[in-house]
Amino acid sequence: MTAVEEDIIEGTGAEQLVRVPLGSRSYDILIGPGMIARAGGEITARLKGRRAAIVTDGNVGPLYLETLTDSLQTDGIEAVSLTLPAGEKTKNFDNLIAVVDLALTARLDRNDMIIALGGGVIGDLAGFAAGIVKRGVRFVQVPTSLLAQVDSSVGGKTGINTRHGKNLVGVFHQPDLVLADTQTLATLSQREFRAGYAEVAKYGLIDKPDFFAWLEKNREEVFTGGAARIEAIAASCRAKAAVVAADERENGARALLNLGHTFGHALEAAVQYDSARLVHGEGVAIGMVLAHEFSTRLNLASRDDADRVRTHLRQAGLPVSVDEIPGALPPAEELMDAIAQDKKVKGGKLTFILTHGVGQSFVADDVPASEVLSFLKEKYPQ
Repeated sequence: MTAVEEDIIEGTGAEQLVRVPLGSRSYDILIGPGMIARAGGEITARLKGRRAAIVTDGNVGPLYLETLTDSLQTDGIEAVSLTLPAGEKTKNFDNLIAVVDLALTARLDRNDMIIALGGGVIGDLAGFAAGIVKRGVRFVQVPTSLLAQVDSSVGGKTGINTRHGKNLVGVFHQPDLVLADTQTLATLSQREFRAGYAEVAKYGLIDKPDFFAWLEKNREEVFTGGAARIEAIAASCRAKAAVVAADERENGARALLNLGHTFGHALEAAVQYDSARLVHGEGVAIGMVLAHEFSTRLNLASRDDADRVRTHLRQAGLPVSVDEIPGALPPAEELMDAIAQDKKVKGGKLTFILTHGVGQSFVADDVPASEVLSFLKEKYPQ
């Protein structure tokens, strides 16, 4: 554990607190059961606003919206809500306008808050709205999926998708509080939980080989629940908090968090964000395997490491190759177009997160497009 990480973790066992240290904009991540029921008290202890606009989706709202609203009202926070369709396609301009309209109709001032109750889609969309309403209102994340609890709810990246690609329109807008209620994970499908687990494994593969080895030994308990699950979530949040504190706006080291994402985002675009075919965490899982295999092709890492990554993710029930995506896919050249459009491209040069082995990832700023296309043609069904 680094010195920064030692400063940002408190608590053990059934509940943990991770602090994201950003000076005057620092915030807490509370991890444990029952967070939604006590949301009002946790918010009023930290924020001045007494009005909230809650954004949720059709899957999450029926389960938790009433509990959240009751908690807010008990602590003197007046709340309105908007329930949107579930799924990646919800991250669009029309729904962004709907959230902005909700906030303005509720007459939120800059001390009031937009609350995201849901997974990464709702968090990204609601966070974007919070960043632009009145040039920035308070923002509270209540992530209900594993993926959102360990990744998208932390760090301030917000955005929507367009026909040009995923998350190409958005702002950096840090939350003021993250309430990760681990009881919500019991209602996830196995597919959703597995997809979130891909992001957990990612932190080990970036620069924490000991954590990856711990996951290899404790994966089953992470899936079944208990102390290992909470520790895996807290360890992931510690890792992300440390990276965000060092590089908030992704000018350097934060890019490492994109391990597997350049390939993964392109695959999501290839299926037109159809969650029946591929969800984000599945794309990341395939992308991380591709990143390790591409590194092997470039003689940067050993085949054994790529096989180890593939084996662990497969044991977790995740897809690990492109040919596991159901349905027809566009040609490899079209996938390359999506990669070239990805926001990790700077100055026309392809940027990838590559690796020297498990826990030894690095930013490669000038990857030849011809090498990527040749690799894809080997891995991609034609």
